[in-house]
Amino acid sequence: MDNKILEIFIPGPAGRLEAKYYKSKKNTSPIALVLQPHPQYGGTMNNKVVVDIFHTFMDNDFSVCRVNFRGVGKSDGEFDNGQGELADAAAALDWLERENFDNSQCWVSGFSFGSLIAMQLLMRRPEINRFIAISPQPNVYDFSFLSPCPTSGLIAYGKKDELVPSEYITELDKRLSSQKGIKVEFNAIAEANHFFSKTSEDLVKYLDKYIKKETALY
Repeated sequence: MDNKILEIFIPGPAGRLEAKYYKSKKNTSPIALVLQPHPQYGGTMNNKVVVDIFHTFMDNDFSVCRVNFRGVGKSDGEFDNGQGELADAAAALDWLERENFDNSQCWVSGFSFGSLIAMQLLMRRPEINRFIAISPQPNVYDFSFLSPCPTSGLIAYGKKDELVPSEYITELDKRLSSQKGIKVEFNAIAEANHFFSKTSEDLVKYLDKYIKKETALY
């Protein structure tokens, strides 16, 4: 399938953004944007978890895009502490929507720092109707902006995440599960660390199951 993945450049607020894009043959296919982990810790759109998420969307017949934030890979600009990266994600979503104006659903997903940017984008874009956040870090970043969280989604994390003490995830779960009208599923993956080093297959299984369940509703 890899030969159908295009390398593209998207016009972004700080110059061009390097991205990979797969277009589904189905006209009204759902779309998904997948966001990378922290650029200053070596994160790129070719991170293994990001690529796994991307392929899982592809396998479920989404038109899907993953993007390098400013200053990463061949993307112009330099790291901007989250604000610029959020603007980059918004530009990538604009591009993806223009390419697929008749999409049936709009999803956003991110890993680690990417999950923070994905959730911030979710708050600003009412057309996003599902999210998948992998290994969020509520101990490092303030997620209180998710009040109320506008849509249902999945938060997947490792039981053995060495970067996030479990009580922070429990606290986030408590806050989001008290909101009416949406359902945020929290999924702990038993032997997984923050990066799903040896458990990426388990992660993909969970993601695939969730995506199939939520797209069947449309």
